[in-house]
Amino acid sequence: MITITTSSSKDLKGILELQRQNLKQDLTPEQIKAQGFVTVSHSLDDLEKMHGYEPNIVAKDGDAIAAYVLAMTDQSKNDIPRLVEMYESFDDISYHGKPVSDYHYIVVGQVCVGYDYRGKGLFDECYKAYKDCFKDRYDFAITEIASINLRSMNAHKRIGFEVIHTYTDSSSVEWNVVVWDWNDFN
Repeated sequence: MITITTSSSKDLKGILELQRQNLKQDLTPEQIKAQGFVTVSHSLDDLEKMHGYEPNIVAKDGDAIAAYVLAMTDQSKNDIPRLVEMYESFDDISYHGKPVSDYHYIVVGQVCVGYDYRGKGLFDECYKAYKDCFKDRYDFAITEIASINLRSMNAHKRIGFEVIHTYTDSSSVEWNVVVWDWNDFN
């Protein structure tokens, strides 16, 4: 039986194991196209710091992590140097007429569903739990998705994320900045 819950510190190693199984650099082009991928490899220290600010959402099959959605606050940018550029870009991206950085938002640090659990609704269920957990404290969830990650782009759009900005990074990867609005800003 699958249980969707907020993570505890004992779940972090399971998150890292699932992450390792889905890293882009370890997948074939066919797997990347058909199944999607995750880009960033976190350390246990990274996850512990992030978890200290907000819990993650996990789907557990017994003690095994079947899926996760990572939560990052603006405090995380100071703890994980490779995130500084993304957070700083929020000063230059406008959402409803003001910079993203003027809102109180939570960043989806990464989302992953284990191969054997795909197509069973866990993506949507985990994101529902994410919204339920954070909607009273944050205006919206925001994240970046590589344009070539079509499975992820389509899944995020299906649950309500919208593209608010697209850019190409220094390694020629095109990224979509997407927002899942939990308030009525109109």
